[in-house]
Amino acid sequence: MNKYEIGVNAGKIWHLLKDNVRWSYQELKEASGLSDRDLNAAIGWLAREDKIDFQTNSGDDHLFLSVNVYIG
Repeated sequence: MNKYEIGVNAGKIWHLLKDNVRWSYQELKEASGLSDRDLNAAIGWLAREDKIDFQTNSGDDHLFLSVNVYIG
């Protein structure tokens, strides 16, 4: 795994999340076809770029896109 592959995988996850639906980790894993290792790296990439948020309901985490709007 290298930074390029992680970035490509992050793009795959971003495209899945762009429908504004909250996805569980397992749903993302199945839809993306990524291994745990690759999915976790992609999620980390998107989190570091502040592009996703996490929501926990009854112990079940969901991921969704973070919309950051800056008015300058």
